[in-house]
Amino acid sequence: MRRFLMTPKSTNPFSLTFCAQACAGALGLFGGIGAFAQAANTPASPSTPVQDMGQIEIKSNRDNDTAVRRESTASKIVIGREEIEKQGDASLGEVLKRLPGVTIQGAPGRGGAIRMRGLGSGYTQILLDGQRVPPGFSVDSLTPEQVEKIEILRAPTAETGARAIAGTINIVLREGQKANPDDFKVGTSFEHGQVSEQVNWVHNLQTEGMNGTLTLSGFDSKRPDDVSTHTVSEVQANPAAKTDRTSDTVSVGRRQGVHANARLQWRGEQGTSLVLMPFLVYSDYTNQGRTDLRQTDAAHSVTTDSANLATQSRYVMTRLNGQFNRRLSADDLMEVKFGLGRSTYKYQFDQTGGMTGLLPTLSQRQDFTDLSNNLSGKLTQVLPNGHQLVSGLELEGVNRNEAGTTSVTDESGDLKASTQRWAIYTQDEWKFNSQWSAHAGLRYENILTSGTSSDGTRRNTSSVLSPLLHALWKPVPGSRDQIRMSLTRSYKTPTLYNLVALPSLSRETNSPTRTDRVGNPDLRPELATGIDLAAERYFEGGGLVSANLFHRNITDLIRYTITQVSNPSWAPGQTRWVSSPHNVGDAVTQGIELEAKFRLNQLWPEALPVDIRSNMSFFRSRVKDVPGPNNRLDQQPDMTANLGADYRVRSLPVTLGGNINYNPDYSTRQSDAQWAYQGAKKVVDVYGLWRYSAATALRLTVSNLTPSDYITGSTYVGNGVSETARTTTRNWQNVTLRLELKI
Repeated sequence: MRRFLMTPKSTNPFSLTFCAQACAGALGLFGGIGAFAQAANTPASPSTPVQDMGQIEIKSNRDNDTAVRRESTASKIVIGREEIEKQGDASLGEVLKRLPGVTIQGAPGRGGAIRMRGLGSGYTQILLDGQRVPPGFSVDSLTPEQVEKIEILRAPTAETGARAIAGTINIVLREGQKANPDDFKVGTSFEHGQVSEQVNWVHNLQTEGMNGTLTLSGFDSKRPDDVSTHTVSEVQANPAAKTDRTSDTVSVGRRQGVHANARLQWRGEQGTSLVLMPFLVYSDYTNQGRTDLRQTDAAHSVTTDSANLATQSRYVMTRLNGQFNRRLSADDLMEVKFGLGRSTYKYQFDQTGGMTGLLPTLSQRQDFTDLSNNLSGKLTQVLPNGHQLVSGLELEGVNRNEAGTTSVTDESGDLKASTQRWAIYTQDEWKFNSQWSAHAGLRYENILTSGTSSDGTRRNTSSVLSPLLHALWKPVPGSRDQIRMSLTRSYKTPTLYNLVALPSLSRETNSPTRTDRVGNPDLRPELATGIDLAAERYFEGGGLVSANLFHRNITDLIRYTITQVSNPSWAPGQTRWVSSPHNVGDAVTQGIELEAKFRLNQLWPEALPVDIRSNMSFFRSRVKDVPGPNNRLDQQPDMTANLGADYRVRSLPVTLGGNINYNPDYSTRQSDAQWAYQGAKKVVDVYGLWRYSAATALRLTVSNLTPSDYITGSTYVGNGVSETARTTTRNWQNVTLRLELKI
């Protein structure tokens, strides 16, 4: 067994200076906004006495979400139904991209992996109803209609888990409201000549003795793809031996599927309740396309090739989550959560190549079945002197059976793998006085991963102890200004794919930018010591401004590196370029996240009541064992920004709004020999909502209003060769027309 305990390292003085200066400037601006807002919300003195009718307070869901954020000791952002459904997004990823510090990987408007603070895969913990998402499931596939609220925790807690170096996103599925009518939405979207349909139905159960909701989403989406890659290869000892290669791939993909989930709740006596949450996902995908390849050598001799491409995949997940609560006494509550799930994935790729061999004929198949289970218990105790003690135990297991074949090698692709995890934690939240409250916790987690394939059995065991401390300070009791502080230890574990993945062969001629991929069973988890500091001001009439600083020292950073391997087991007698994950050393990252939400007439009483929502984040990082410049962490831009506005026209039942999302381009030096490039992304979304009646509305949404090509690249210089690949991905406007009914 390996035990990995991180010891704090010295803090980078430049990073703290940068963050402090940026925060000071932001708070100065926020102070001015706050003064304007308070002045705008101060009522004028009446000229004649009026009768006091008592206090009448009306709050929207957004106000309640802000109140939860304000009172939480640990830093938490809550996004409720009002914000989720405002823009009329087709997927949850489109909602998440507008949240502070959140980025979405991939081409604009295409969706992709969800990141916080610009950090790469595995740094952000994704939870579904407080539990880790099932294997193979992407939360980007959820529709906004399935979600009740989104919680963002910038620093980990013992209860939610410490596998969250960047933070945690908890997605809470819809909750039933007996008094609410059903929601029914049907829409059609158009993108570059392709038509897609989507229907959503949310049914609130009216059964006596049971509270619940049923959500059903069906979709039939078609999406065009147009990708071009230009590759230049040279032999360093002979610069004249230069190869120029251009690959153009055009295809159309079609995805059909259905999502169904429910939340069923029974309440008994003495604080007893049972919640069952069944979940079904079915998705069928087909893609037909063609690749044309043109290669020019140093003698200007041109070789061409073409290949027809066909992809089919099917993903099915069934899962049942449950939660049982029982109040043991007036101050003690017991909570038990459980989950059982099964997911299957079938994938088939066929490439029918031409005569020259540049695009070989090959066939790849991958089938896997995941069985997952989890069980956890938690005891909450309210103690004297304002303490609330929470202690818990968690058990989780995942078993994978995978079968795969490829025509490139005779190796069998069979794999059996499993992950077993257990954790124990305790945390205490208490209030010292009207100015100070604190949240302290300790979590221990142990993970065992093993896999058996034709190469034998591989095992990896790791354990991590995570102390966590949060504090909330209100300089003036009862004021709307407050300071948050956190000191935490968090970590990132290698995934099952990182550890025991079977070899994945390149579909074109193997090279430094078209590598095979394979796992590494000797990986250690990344560990991070983190500091968070935030200043917040909440306006009396709603809205807020905040500035959040963060700093993370990371050890045992995991990164994919490229090497040449002679006579590998999957390609006997050959020398292959192979990309595999390794622990490459230490890194540091820091940044500042700024956010402002308010109505325009809070600043200027004569202005229209336009809702403004904006955020801007700046990031810096450095991998210490990689020479600079641009030795940043993978996939972390220098900054990300959002600016959105919504306005309800006074004279018409019309609401107009939009949002601009921007990420600049950046380069990353990944090792002595590797570089990567990510192009700039600017996504403009606009919408209009015409409400015919309280029960009927028509929505027009234009996503990616100003499309531009998305460019990525990679460079390798080493082992006597130099190769640079540049990929251009086209994207287009997406226009959606949707009818929204309450029935």
